[in-house]
Amino acid sequence: MRHPAIAPFLLLTVSGLAGCASFSSDSGMSVVSEVTGKAIGKDVAFVRSADGAAAVEVAAKRLLAKNLSADAAVQVALLNNKGLQAAYNELALAETDLVADSLPPNPTFSISRISGTGTSEVERQVVGDILALATLPFRSEIARERFRQAQLKAALATLRLAAEVRRAYIAAVAANEMVALLTDMTSTAESTAQLAKKLGESGAMNKLDQAREQVFYAEITADLASSRQNAASSRERLARLLGLWDGDLAFRIPGKLPALPRRPLQQPGIEVDAVGHRVDLQIARMELVALAKALNLTEATRFVTLLDVAGIDRRTRDPEGPPFRERGFDVQFQIPIFDGGEVRVRQAAETYAQAVNRLTEKAINVRSEARDAYRVYRSAYDIAGHYQREVLPLRQIITEEMQLRFSSMQVDVFALLTEARQRLATLRAAVDAKREFWLAQSELNTAVNGGGSERAPSAPSATASAGSAD
Repeated sequence: MRHPAIAPFLLLTVSGLAGCASFSSDSGMSVVSEVTGKAIGKDVAFVRSADGAAAVEVAAKRLLAKNLSADAAVQVALLNNKGLQAAYNELALAETDLVADSLPPNPTFSISRISGTGTSEVERQVVGDILALATLPFRSEIARERFRQAQLKAALATLRLAAEVRRAYIAAVAANEMVALLTDMTSTAESTAQLAKKLGESGAMNKLDQAREQVFYAEITADLASSRQNAASSRERLARLLGLWDGDLAFRIPGKLPALPRRPLQQPGIEVDAVGHRVDLQIARMELVALAKALNLTEATRFVTLLDVAGIDRRTRDPEGPPFRERGFDVQFQIPIFDGGEVRVRQAAETYAQAVNRLTEKAINVRSEARDAYRVYRSAYDIAGHYQREVLPLRQIITEEMQLRFSSMQVDVFALLTEARQRLATLRAAVDAKREFWLAQSELNTAVNGGGSERAPSAPSATASAGSAD
C-alpha cells in the first residue's frame, strides 16, 4: 500500500460513468405522443422554440378558421393550452432529475499547506463516495422508473385536458341549442300574450286568464336571458381551455348537437380494456416497481450509509534535510452501533405495502368505473333515442292537430297555450337528454383510457326533465 492508485482509479471510474447519462432530444415526449395517439387519435406538441410556436399557431389558426367540431376543439387545446405546456415542462424537469440521479457523485479535491520554522508541508487529497458509486446502477434504474412515471403523468394530463375540452364543447353547443329553442318559443309566447291582451280588451278573456298568459311569456323571457348567459359562460370556459387570447370571438361552434349514432357502442370487455389501458393504473404499477427497487436498495445498504475513500499525496520540505514525499489513503465509514438501518427498512417496507394496497384499490375502482360508465352510456342512449323516436314525433302530431282544431274553432286559445307549454317542456327535456348522451360517451372514453375527473360520472338527468315535461 505504499503506492496506492486509488485517486487515478476514482478519476477513471467517474469519467467512465459520466458518459452514461444524457438528455433526450424530445424530453420524453415520445411516450406522451404514443399514448395520446392510441387513446384519442390526436397530436401533441411541446413548444420549446420560436419555430415550434409559429408552427403550432399556424395549425391552430387553420382549425379555428372553420366551424369547430368536438375533435377539432380537442386538437386546438392540445396544441394551444399553456397549462398543458406547463405539464410538459414538468416532464422536462423530471428528465433533469433522471440525468442527475444517473451521474456518479463528483469527486472532492482538497489542497492544504502548512509552514513554520522553515518547514513546509503540502497535502493534496481526492475524495470519492464509494457507496454512491457502488449503488449508482440501482439508483439510476429507480430514476428511470420515476421518469417513466413522469411521462405517463404528462400523458394523463393530456387526456384529462382532452376530456375537459370535450365536455366544455358539448355544454357550449347544447347551450346554443337551448337558446335557439327558447328564442323560438319566446316568439310564440309573445304572440299568444298579445292575442290574450286583445281578447281581454274585447271582453272575451278575463283578467285571470290574461295574467296566466302574460306570466308564461314573462317566464320564457327570463329563461331565455338565463340561457343566453349560460351559453356565453360556456363559450368562455371553452375559450379558456383552448388557450385563446381573444376569447369567444376567435372561434365558431355549431348551433345544435349532432344526432345520435344509429347504434350504441358494444363493449362487452370494457373492464379488461380499462384495466389494460388506464394511464393512472399504469402509473400506480410503475410506482410499485420503483418502490420495490428502492426497498431492495435500502435493505442492501441498511448497515452502511457512509463509505468515503480518499487518496492522499503529501510533500514535506525540511531545511535541515532533503524534501520527501508520502502517499497513502484514508477510508471513512459509519459503525452501525445505534442505528442499524432498521428504521429505514421499516419505512421502505411500509411504503411499499401502502403502494400495493393503493394499486389494488385503484384496480377495483377502475373496473367499477368502467362498468358504471358503460351503464350510464347505454341508459343515456336509450333515453335520448326514446325522445327522438317516440316522444318528439308524438308531440309534433299533437301540435299539428291542435293547430288544425284551433283553425277550425274546435278548441279555444286556452288549450292551444297549454299545449305550447307542454311542447316547450318536452323539447327542453329532449335537448337535455341528447346532451347527457354525448357527455356519457365522453365519460365512457375517459373511463377506459384515463383522464377523467376525480368525481364519478353522474347519471343522466333527462329522466327528471321527462318528469317535468309530463
